[in-house]
Amino acid sequence: MTTITAAHVKDLRERTGAGMMDCKKALQENGGDFEASIDWLRKKGLSQAAKKSGRTAAEGLVAALVTGTLGTVLELNSETDFVARNDNFQQFVATITKLAQDNKATTLDALKAVAYPNTGRTVDEELTHMIATIGENMSLRRLQHISVNQGVVTAYIHNSIADGLGKIAVLVALESTAPQAKLQELGKKIAMHVAAAAPISLNTAEVPADVLEREKAIFADQAKASGKPDNIIEKMVEGRVRKFYEESVLLEQTFVMDGETKISAVVENAAKEFGAPITLTGFARYALGEGIEKEEKNFADEVAQQLAS
Repeated sequence: MTTITAAHVKDLRERTGAGMMDCKKALQENGGDFEASIDWLRKKGLSQAAKKSGRTAAEGLVAALVTGTLGTVLELNSETDFVARNDNFQQFVATITKLAQDNKATTLDALKAVAYPNTGRTVDEELTHMIATIGENMSLRRLQHISVNQGVVTAYIHNSIADGLGKIAVLVALESTAPQAKLQELGKKIAMHVAAAAPISLNTAEVPADVLEREKAIFADQAKASGKPDNIIEKMVEGRVRKFYEESVLLEQTFVMDGETKISAVVENAAKEFGAPITLTGFARYALGEGIEKEEKNFADEVAQQLAS
């Protein structure tokens, strides 16, 4: 009997893009014959994933899950919105979000290595299996956890397509001993604000240095074009930076629900009303496909390509 080694399985996987368990089974079924195993996988429709891996996946779903004082957000991309409405795809996203939380997986690699329930495959291998089964490229893009010691983490899904799944997922963390119900109500309002206002950081100290320097350089060039003296230009830049903070930093932003109160003041006012200090300690906002450069396709050409394949 031919011995099937891990190296054989790895080589077959790299050649076909199929899952590790599928590759192992293919080799076992074909007595270790490499080419016969490839044909076996092709017949089963399991060797197609690698061919799809180069295609842009900018649709899909983002997920938000809160359990106790821990919240998790995750993004899984697909090529089309049609697939995002597939029940199997939605179940997969919900399942891996819970697996990420239950296993405290803080990186994509850690999550991919987690065993996927009732399959004998890992999350990564199940994803490859999903690609082959559904017929579209998919990409597990990012995940993040937020927690509090005491208080609440509140989730909000914008454009919800199913429970905990949609186009924008937001988590907001409030550290406080105030009543949970009141904190949840406050957290929900702030989360809805985050979804609409898209802040880049919680406070001014957390604005990435490169982002701030780039903005300052732009403001300085614009100010110099006015022909004003250097001391005036410096004040103009300072003013523009303050405006940038007001537009981009959560605690400095104006609450979208009343159009006049800073988020920092919203939290302070709530603390007085609830009778306990409240600290907004963090947030996460995942908008589906943000930052992914989408391919512009001619529909007629796309149909022609599919007919030719």
